[in-house]
Amino acid sequence: MRIVVESRIETPKFMVYLVPIFSVGLALVFGGILMAVVGADPIATYRAMAEGAFGSVEQWRAGQYYSITETLVKAIPLMLTSLAVGVAFRMLFWNIGAEGQLVLGGVSASAVALWLGDLIPGVPESQWIYLPLMAGAGIIAGGVWAVVPAILKAYLKVNEIITTLMLNYVAILWYQYLVNVAWKDPDGYGFPGSAKFGECCKIARISGRLHWGLGVAFVCAILMWIILDKTKWGYQIRLIGENVEAARYGGINIGRNIVGVMMLSGGLAGLAGMVEVSGISHSLQEGLNMGYGFTAIIVSWLARLNPWGIVIVANMFAAILVGGDQIQMTMGLPGSVGHVLQGTMLFCVLGGEFFQRYRLAIKT
Repeated sequence: MRIVVESRIETPKFMVYLVPIFSVGLALVFGGILMAVVGADPIATYRAMAEGAFGSVEQWRAGQYYSITETLVKAIPLMLTSLAVGVAFRMLFWNIGAEGQLVLGGVSASAVALWLGDLIPGVPESQWIYLPLMAGAGIIAGGVWAVVPAILKAYLKVNEIITTLMLNYVAILWYQYLVNVAWKDPDGYGFPGSAKFGECCKIARISGRLHWGLGVAFVCAILMWIILDKTKWGYQIRLIGENVEAARYGGINIGRNIVGVMMLSGGLAGLAGMVEVSGISHSLQEGLNMGYGFTAIIVSWLARLNPWGIVIVANMFAAILVGGDQIQMTMGLPGSVGHVLQGTMLFCVLGGEFFQRYRLAIKT
């Protein structure tokens, strides 16, 4: 008698919905065990994280929604970068470069805000044009940066995991040079960062630090749902991801689709960078590369690459990040607890993915 691993002919439908829920629950259990090991009360810690992310009943009664708005602020770039990597993953193109694409999108948008008025006469008088130009610059920069590994993959068979990952560091180092040297504000008292943007280059706020980039993220989720599930191109993307040889036999141009999908993927990540600099910092500052592009990988897989699932999971992960900051301040625990939970969720999701595709069978 021996135990063997067999491929499933068909995955039961109930597993598709239960596995992500079970993965989150199992991650919380493991996280609680780790907290108990370091001497923290898991229940009290999770309660503090929940209040930090969503606020307490007393705060709601007093009309204070700061915690919720901070969670949504974190969720905006997570939604956009998760949509970005999710559309590439649908085609089984492993875009690990969303972080660098986000950074270059923020840099390009900042360039428009800081320098365009001096280059094109009349632009300062047409203030409404700045935000669309910044968005366009961010999308183009992120898309172009993503096309480089796409071309290498499509026509030279270069592994995209390596190229997209390494290009992150090129983009981040370039951005750090601009922040600390080339674009450093001479009136900034020696602190790194560019000069502040004009009012016409700032996304309007909704409440507190929450801005209308939230609406941009929801619109992008709707567009991704339409493209991926309701169009011929979306069908081609899914077919390439499921069976590339069948797609090639069906006359689908694989190389052209790889380049097109990566332009879309990088453009979404670049838009996330634009939203961050114009909605939060209002300048190019340290802290743009907060790891959203890497966390997006976990979010998109946990959401099973579904745009609406990404919206939900991104907000959940944003709550974990904000809650992690809260327990650092109130309980003296390291803020990295939130990152530990994220990593645990990824392992649980990968384990659940394995059991969706395979099953254990006893052979005699």
